[in-house]
Amino acid sequence: MLRTPLGAAATVLLAAVLVLAVVAPPIWSARADAPDTGQILAGPSPAHWMGTDSLGRDILARVLVATRLSVELALAATGIGVLIGLLLGTAPLLLGARVGRLVLAAVNIAVAFPGLLLALFFAVIFGVGRTGALLAIGFAIAPGFARLTQTLTARVAGLDFAAAARIAGVGRFRLFLRHVLPNVGEPLVVNATIAAGNALLAFAGLSFLGLGVQPPGYDWGRLLGDGLGGIYVHPAAALAPGVAVVVAGLAFNLFGEALAKTIGPRGPLPAGRRRPQRPAPVPAASPPAGGETVLDVRDLRVAFPGPVTPVRGVDLTIRRGEAVGLVGESGSGKSLTALAVAQLVEEPGEVRAERLELLGTDLTAGPVRARRRLLGTSLAMVFQDPMTSFNPTMRVGRQLAEVARTHQGMNRRQALARAVDRLRAVRIPAAARRAGQFPHEFSGGMRQRAMIGMGLMGSPALVIADEPTTALDVTVQRRVLRLLADIRAADGVALLLISHDITVVGQVCDRVLVMYAGRVVEELTVAELRAGGRHPYTRALLAAVPDLTTDRHAPLAVIPGRPADPADPAPGCAFAPRCGFADERCARADPPLAVDGTGRRVACWHTERVARAADPATRPAADPADLAAADPVAGLAGPGPGPAPGPGNSDEREVRIGDQS
Repeated sequence: MLRTPLGAAATVLLAAVLVLAVVAPPIWSARADAPDTGQILAGPSPAHWMGTDSLGRDILARVLVATRLSVELALAATGIGVLIGLLLGTAPLLLGARVGRLVLAAVNIAVAFPGLLLALFFAVIFGVGRTGALLAIGFAIAPGFARLTQTLTARVAGLDFAAAARIAGVGRFRLFLRHVLPNVGEPLVVNATIAAGNALLAFAGLSFLGLGVQPPGYDWGRLLGDGLGGIYVHPAAALAPGVAVVVAGLAFNLFGEALAKTIGPRGPLPAGRRRPQRPAPVPAASPPAGGETVLDVRDLRVAFPGPVTPVRGVDLTIRRGEAVGLVGESGSGKSLTALAVAQLVEEPGEVRAERLELLGTDLTAGPVRARRRLLGTSLAMVFQDPMTSFNPTMRVGRQLAEVARTHQGMNRRQALARAVDRLRAVRIPAAARRAGQFPHEFSGGMRQRAMIGMGLMGSPALVIADEPTTALDVTVQRRVLRLLADIRAADGVALLLISHDITVVGQVCDRVLVMYAGRVVEELTVAELRAGGRHPYTRALLAAVPDLTTDRHAPLAVIPGRPADPADPAPGCAFAPRCGFADERCARADPPLAVDGTGRRVACWHTERVARAADPATRPAADPADLAAADPVAGLAGPGPGPAPGPGNSDEREVRIGDQS
């Protein structure tokens, strides 16, 4: 901050004001309070640089002595406003949503009024004088600070790392102090600094109006009011305190602005402070009870008030070392299914299941502490956006170590050594140095690998990867997928890969579950996926994926219509409004997920018609026009919007195909 002209000037100016507030009263109090009847209302002179007042007291000395009281009152009012604002702004987080709504309603009403009007209103309530003005300005600052605090805390409290802390049993106050406040502290400090300057100006205004400091006490506002009456014959009496108010106000505000531009990023810990430690032994995951099944889910449902049921009746079984893909459009319930398995669905969401077992342990019953320990050591969750999953104010190594300390009882040194070892395991170079860095100092692919490393802090039997390659370029995406494959092969870890990219799933997984409208509509192997699905939605997904052989002059295939609304489910098959095979039976009855003639589980009344609609020998991304020719399924995958095909549009086709890929 001191390296910038603004920061250096603001710091020097504010330091001068604060030093003057400390040293001025002992030095100049006697001169400021001593009357001299022979020098009443004297003009500027070598003896009195700013002249004297109506009692012959030196004006400059009084202005310098008034610095302490003016600054003290401004800082005290700011402290009151910040404290009340913090309490009001954090009410939804600390006291719950119901009480928080009432508090925020009152805050929103108060914010609608100008700050000076609020100060005058509270000054009338608390009475004339120093104490009344102090409370008035503090209460006037509080609503704006509360609104800012609520906005910042709501954003941070909604991020993945805060949600994970809540699910892990962290209390509201600890969550606020450890995870939320460090992430919102910097903007709050900056705004508090600026608020101090505004409070100083407001206090001077109230004293000028006669509502603040009363005689015989005086601050800058009081001196300004006393000198204003003779401004035409003795302007220095009003000029000196006015300049002091402006300079001090500028010092606080400029310091706040300079602080806002420079505060934030912090460098890593010095390398000398970190000593490599031998990783502590971690107990291996116990073998699954009753066979090789790692995860067994039956009739999983997730419901929200409304009622809204975005996941309805999902069955899922994953064995040790197996990779299962979960594909579907956005909103099909893939991520919510994973969150329900990991017990990360928060209230008011409700998870119900006929069976929900991890390593033979029922996750819907039993002691909460035991379930958390099992999930913390035997299940790893890799989220879609690691930047929201990592706490940006905590070093990466410390965040990984927290897993070992919470779930495995390691001490701080052992946990940090384990974190460095896991970062090496996911191929992060200079792992010891990287452990002391913050998430923003990692690249996107490195953050994703660090997130995988966090999941490996225990000895997981199941890794749930929720869109792990989103927003990564193809080379980094390949590295992340290869890392997951290596972890699976080395330790026999089961993998649940969630993706909207059916091609990626086909390259990594053994089995594929296709989800639509909150339920599984088809289950098939990767070999069967390459040959083509038997559900119209599966074939539409395959047809919508372009490859290098796709005709770039032809319109891209899309699935017509809109995804089903979980708040308004149709009585029959959810895919019927978008399906070219749909008939009256589809609109009337929802097909069960049953085994068809080929041994696959498909939820469709017309699997045979779908199989006959396309030649099984053709590639899965068959042209929609060919499908339409084989069977009247024009609604299965229609052309996307865009100009008519032609040579002049070839470049545009290339861009669209690249975007879809």
